[in-house]
Amino acid sequence: METLTNCPICNSSSFTPFIECTDYTVSKDKFAIVKCECGFKFTNPRPEEAEAGKYYQSEDYISHSNTSKGLVNRLYQRARKYTLKKKLALITKVSGKQQGNLLDLGCGTGEFLNTCKQSGWNVQGIEPSPDARAFATKEYGLTIHEINKWDQFADNTFDVVSAWHVLEHVYQLEETAKQVKRILSPDGTFVVALPNSSSADAEFYKKYWAAYDVPRHIWHFTPADVKRFFESKGFTLKEVLPMPLDAYYICMLSEKYKAGSISYGRAAVHGWASNRQAAKTGTTFSSQIYILKPVK
Repeated sequence: METLTNCPICNSSSFTPFIECTDYTVSKDKFAIVKCECGFKFTNPRPEEAEAGKYYQSEDYISHSNTSKGLVNRLYQRARKYTLKKKLALITKVSGKQQGNLLDLGCGTGEFLNTCKQSGWNVQGIEPSPDARAFATKEYGLTIHEINKWDQFADNTFDVVSAWHVLEHVYQLEETAKQVKRILSPDGTFVVALPNSSSADAEFYKKYWAAYDVPRHIWHFTPADVKRFFESKGFTLKEVLPMPLDAYYICMLSEKYKAGSISYGRAAVHGWASNRQAAKTGTTFSSQIYILKPVK
């Protein structure tokens, strides 16, 4: 295990215990989340990066397995088909381009990249899982790279870099932000989707909130954290957008973790309540999309 001594956002070494959560997906072990004096929360201690892969070895980890087994995964698959089209439309809107060069970080089994490819985008991906890379390459004919191989990308190469629920997993967070800024074109767009640990469903489920997802999620962002971190790395936050469907999926899993079985009725009620509260603020949805532009 690896213990962090400094906060990645403010570099403070002053943080306190926040909550302890269970890894319900793989190990069933408990992991602590701490809170820095600046407010940022992160899993600490956490697995060594070289050991992190074993915590993804589960059919329930759908972005790597693409499974449709079980009702929750089937619902996820149906929702994903819908959201893939919405993501493509969003990329077109925020980039101002119908086609261009796109890099997807943590591309999993490649469904989003394939959707963009079919629409005429020139796409590449980065994915740490060998199995997911192999699936995306074989199934869709995609070019997928291993992580931390940034020198293969020239400066100002990409019109869009996307990271759909990825940065909460990334060990080399500062280096990733630095490299994304370098490889984006001057008018490029960085699209980042993240769980929001200040959402109403996070507050309600507490240690059972599925989007803490320890130890795979090592960072637990709020909108304020996102703004502070990326502005310090040379980005401007242009827009924050909701992902309302995520609340229902997260609440279903959270109900399972809390009660041992899913109450779809309770999950629907709490997902609806979370979205209703978030609609009042505009920035407290269960998951949110951040549109960032590099300052060059």
